Amino acid sequence: MMYAVLFPGQGSQSVGMCADVRASRPELFARASDILGWDLEAAIADGPEEALTATERAQPALFVTSFAMWEAFSAATGHQPSAVAGHSLGEYTALAASGALSFEDGVALVAERGRAMAEAAASQSSSMAALLGADEDAAEAIATRRRDEGGQLYVANLNAPGQIVVAGGTDDIAWLTENARELGVRRAIPLAVAGAFHSPFMASARERLDAALAGTDFGEPAMPVIANATAQVMDDPREALSEQLTSPVRFAASLLFLAEAGCRSFVHVGPGDVTAGLAKRTVDGAEVHVASDLEQVRSVAEAVSVQ
Repeated sequence: MMYAVLFPGQGSQSVGMCADVRASRPELFARASDILGWDLEAAIADGPEEALTATERAQPALFVTSFAMWEAFSAATGHQPSAVAGHSLGEYTALAASGALSFEDGVALVAERGRAMAEAAASQSSSMAALLGADEDAAEAIATRRRDEGGQLYVANLNAPGQIVVAGGTDDIAWLTENARELGVRRAIPLAVAGAFHSPFMASARERLDAALAGTDFGEPAMPVIANATAQVMDDPREALSEQLTSPVRFAASLLFLAEAGCRSFVHVGPGDVTAGLAKRTVDGAEVHVASDLEQVRSVAEAVSVQ
């Protein structure tokens, strides 16, 4: 059967996440800790939540945990999915799952990405907000109007129908929330994030990431990897990962691209279930599975193997 595996991005982390897979793969987490220079297993197991939520910690924690779950899932199915995709940070896990990026290089890259994004966010006062009751055209019109007036507001995430996130300066987000109804939006909800991710506010982080990407080897993927920025099959991983930092995450379009290619079944692999929910909202009649612990891995692997 044709199915796609989806990997979660930042925000899916939680203290104690995926304890069973962590217990089953201690060597993987030890290798990651050696690369990172801090104890990843302890950070996930013990927190505190505030420390694990920090961008520079959350990203390696999610990458390694999701990759460990992927290895368990891949072993249980015994075959490759039709394609892989990841939401933001999850794009790195997707590349590692495809074999185009080694685990070790993936850990190093997401660590640098997390540090660079945290520093870029700290250098400017910025944030993000979710729009309720707005489609892509409306969101783009609002952001363009604000920029025309001298502000800095950008569409950052096109996650699913009814799930659009914008990024901007603190004043821009405040303007948006105060004037949402006048702008034709039912409500704009400020998000508890460190900065304006997936927007030009991340330009300095992109420069740092480009330097790290230039020194990273990429191979041929064993299955198609769908790029966030284009919602198409990824051609150049370096270009895709670089562009993603300052461009909108087009996850809904990525899911529709996969559906049009014949993938009507989607498997969320990793902590939480966010990408499964987005697939349900985006693809009519989609069959959606969640593999966020080893028991789920076994049952989902059986389900996709017998169809």
